[in-house]
Parts: sequence; C-alpha cells; structure tokens
Amino acid sequence: MTVRYVAPILIVSVAVAAAQSPARGAEAKYHHVHVTAASPSEAVGWYAKYLDCAPVPGRNDAADCGGVELVFVSQSTMGGTQGTGVNHIAFSYADLAAKMAALEAVGVRGSGVRLQRFDDGTTLREDPGLFRHGFIFDPWGTRIELLEDGGRQGFHHVHLSAADPEAALAWYRETFGGKAGKLRGKLDGLLLGDVWLLAAQHPQGEPAPTRGRAVDHIGFALPNLSEAARKLRKRGVAFQEEPAVPDNARAAAKRAYLVGPDSVRIALVEPGFAGVEAVVEAAAAEETREPYAAPRTPWGEPDLQGVWTGNAAHGIPLERPLDLADVQALTAEQAAARRERGTLGSIWGYEREWRDTTLGYDKMIPSRQVAMIVDPPDGRLPEMTPDGRRMAAEARRARERYTRTPPAGPEDMTPYVRCITRGLPGMMMPSIYNNGLQIVQGPGHVAIQKEMIHETRVIPTEPRQPVGPKLTTWLGDPQGRWEGDTLVIETSRFNGKSSYRGSTAGMKLTERYTRVGPTKLEYRFTVDDPAVWTRPWTAGFVFDLDNDQYELVEYACHEGNYGMFNILSGARARDKEAAGAGR
Repeated sequence: MTVRYVAPILIVSVAVAAAQSPARGAEAKYHHVHVTAASPSEAVGWYAKYLDCAPVPGRNDAADCGGVELVFVSQSTMGGTQGTGVNHIAFSYADLAAKMAALEAVGVRGSGVRLQRFDDGTTLREDPGLFRHGFIFDPWGTRIELLEDGGRQGFHHVHLSAADPEAALAWYRETFGGKAGKLRGKLDGLLLGDVWLLAAQHPQGEPAPTRGRAVDHIGFALPNLSEAARKLRKRGVAFQEEPAVPDNARAAAKRAYLVGPDSVRIALVEPGFAGVEAVVEAAAAEETREPYAAPRTPWGEPDLQGVWTGNAAHGIPLERPLDLADVQALTAEQAAARRERGTLGSIWGYEREWRDTTLGYDKMIPSRQVAMIVDPPDGRLPEMTPDGRRMAAEARRARERYTRTPPAGPEDMTPYVRCITRGLPGMMMPSIYNNGLQIVQGPGHVAIQKEMIHETRVIPTEPRQPVGPKLTTWLGDPQGRWEGDTLVIETSRFNGKSSYRGSTAGMKLTERYTRVGPTKLEYRFTVDDPAVWTRPWTAGFVFDLDNDQYELVEYACHEGNYGMFNILSGARARDKEAAGAGR
C-alpha cells in the first residue's frame, strides 16, 4: 500500500451577530469553520444521522445544526485537527450519556462513529463546575467534543489551541468583535452571539498550521470587506488571498484569506457568501474508449507488466442495483459518493494513511461503472439451481453459527481472518486499501501478485500437462493463453475452501486481462459453476497503471498475527463465563 496524503472537506457555517470592534469599524458575523469530509452528500448524511443536523434545502453540500450551517467541500488535507490551531468543534446535548451510548452502539463498521476514550477507558468525564463531556471523530478525522449544556443544544463552540490563549482571544476580539468572557466562569473565551470561541494552551509550543488539515480555516462575514481589508493592512495583517469573487462561487460575494494567531487560517467573506460549487472530475465512460494496440515485450507478447491499482473501481457493486436498471453510467457526483460509502462501509476506523480510497486522498477518479456484472445483460446474478439454493441456505446458517460460537482454534476461523487467501475471484476485488496488482512476464509465464495477503499466481501461457490429476489447491490449477492482445486464464480444480458467492470446488473460472489504453487494464472474469447457477455469468472492472506512485510493500497481516491471539483468548474467556453461568 502506498501512502498518499490527499482527502476532501467540510465547512461549518455560523450566522450569528458579533459586537462592534473598534479595529474593524463594522459589525462582523461568525460565518464558518472549514472541516474535513470526503463526499459532500455523504458528510451531510453522516452529520444528519449522528449529530442531529438537517440537510439545507436545495443543496447537497450543507447541513443546518441548530442554526449553525455546515457546508461540505472537497479539498486536500494532511491529517486531522489535533495538534493544529483549531483542535476541535463541539456539540451540546441534553442527555449526553444516552447520546454517547447510542453512538458507541453504532461502532466503526458502516458509516460509523469512532469514540475517544480517556485514560481510564471511559468515554465520558465530568469536569466539576463545567460539563460532562466526551470526544468522537467523524469518518474524515474531525475531532468533535460532545458535552451536556442545558443552556444551548446543537453546535456549541470552536476550540482553539494557542501558544498564548489570552493574546489569541484578544486578537480575535479586536478584529471581529464579540464579548469576552468565561464559559461557566472557568474557560476563557469569546462569545459571538450564542456560539463560543474558546482557546486553550497548546501543550507543545506553537500549534501546526490549520491549512491543509482537517479544520482548514474558520471564517467571518464582514459588511464591507474592502474597508475591513484596508484597516487590517494598516494593522500590518498580510493577506494570503486578496478579496475577490472565487471561481464557481454561488453568489457575487467576495472572499479573502489571511493567517491569524497560531497559524489559524481565516476566511473573510461578504454577506451572502454561499460557498463554491464543487467541480467533480469525471472518469471517462467505458463506451468512449478508443482502439488501442498494446505494447510488446521483447519476445513479442502483449506487455501487461507494471503496478496497477483497482482503487477507482472500489465501490462498484457486483450486481446492478434495481433502481439503476436503465442507467448507463453514474454521474461524477454519484460515483464519488458511492465510493465514499464503500470506504465508510469498511473498517474506516483505521487512520487515514491506510484508507487508499478516501476521496481526494487517492488520485484515481472513481469509476462511473454501474455494476460489475455485464452478463446476464440485466447485471444481476443468474438464478440459482435447487442445489445452489440449498447450499446457500446452509452457508447462511454456518455464518450465523460462526458469529455466535467461540472458536476452538485457528482452524475454525475463515481463510481471510487467517490471512490464507481471499480466494478467486475474490482476491481481485477492490476494497478500501491494498488494491495493488503487480504483473511480471517472461517467455511462457505470467506472474500476478495481489497486494492483499500478497498472493502470487504463476500462470503458464504455453500448453502443459496438469500436475497431479487429483491435486486441488486454494487458487486452483491455472492455464493461460494469448488471444490477440488478451491474456486468457482458465482455472479449475479448486479445493472449495475459499468460495466466492457460493461457488463450489467444481467452478471453472475464466479471466481475461486486456490492456485498453496506456494506463488502463480491463479485467473480466466468467464464473461457470453449474452446481450453483443455471448459467455462467461474467463481470469485470478496470485497473489503472500507477508505476510512479504505487508500490506493493510488505503485507504483514497483523490482524491474523495479533488478532488471532485476541480472538482465541476472548473465546476462552467466554467459555469460562458460560461455564460459570451454568453452575
């Protein structure tokens, strides 16, 4: 897996009145906080679902959180909020214990919630004289404080981290107005309307700049931006960007950028500023491809060598969704949101560096392909045979037993958990990370290595006699051949222990690798298993060449190394609990 520091963004917009500032000469409004998200529509949905915000009508990039507007925008980021000049944002709830319990029950699967635990393992803490509070993270790295304040529900404050908190708050008050005070008589802050701007001592000298991080900037609206800019320059404030109407702005209001105390990036906007329309780059539709002649190896075969990645295909469902029966290709926005849902539907609790397919983090544009199955033409799996339906029911019951029964030993775990294999064609399917595919060729052979679990297949491309007619393996016995520019691999004699969608040991898998452009490798596979399906079916997607950036590094599979010990020790603990309860 290759680390790529890119990801997109969210904006928290706040429209509240502020007091007159002599240095500013005009009343300001606290306007927004720029926070990290990946897909605007998915971020709106997440904050609506978990933090009780409401989508802003007519927009897919904004949510209202009790009078505070969150506007979501895609842009690059170098990491989360902690350690920067803006440490976190905060929301208040009447019953925090119930709220935190509900969020903890969600877990990190799906588009879930990651909780921060205190040193004693708890998620809630009571600060005498202040609030009961705890912390969570959204899926994009934004640290969020949840607290219990009966005086205000919803969005509560922005919390700065400063080398000199007193001086930082004085600068904001002089520049933007507001009422200096102490929240609950303890925390120094600046009250802008009914939303607080708080500041605490940064634990390690100067905070890191906010630009390019999860909270990229905070923003204030000024009635006369040009006049305010003139006065700020007179005070020696330098602008990163001069006042101007941004490209693709939704309104004619101007925006400017400057850097405030502790490297906090600040946006100044005119009233009516409504953000910028995102320009989502679209992947080319499959039907627009031009004819392509693949380069040749020195011995004359089509050259498929290189490091390829399936990141762009992550999120494509195997079967065509029923509500997209007549859709030829997704829009760019739909494709981006779908891939983000795929990322959130996986183990997104990993740090950003592991999530290759986080939007903006991966340079590959999400595929607009509607589904992987291309035959049958409806994009759905064919009807199962009676035996196939029986085996599927048995497999469901086995999975239920698997989740309820403590394993006796490693052999009771799945091949994936044991880091043995994902099977075929499962090992080829893209996920949130480790989507690298490396192909190396030589006369008479092609070696194909997949990054996940580092499985390597050596495929003979010249006819040969099968080795051991009764021998079966996890990945079967392959035989390759060239059909024009296409590498065709037929594989049979599986051991049946790594089934794909119910396939049996009798499955015949036919794969086709075709270079369809300088950086595009089409992968198609046909599953023929008459014991399970009434007819063969074919699916596929496209890999992208990424020799310059992607590298297949060691796949240590610590989930199997350390996780196995924890799984089995936990199982033995449950055995003891069950034995004690039965006495």
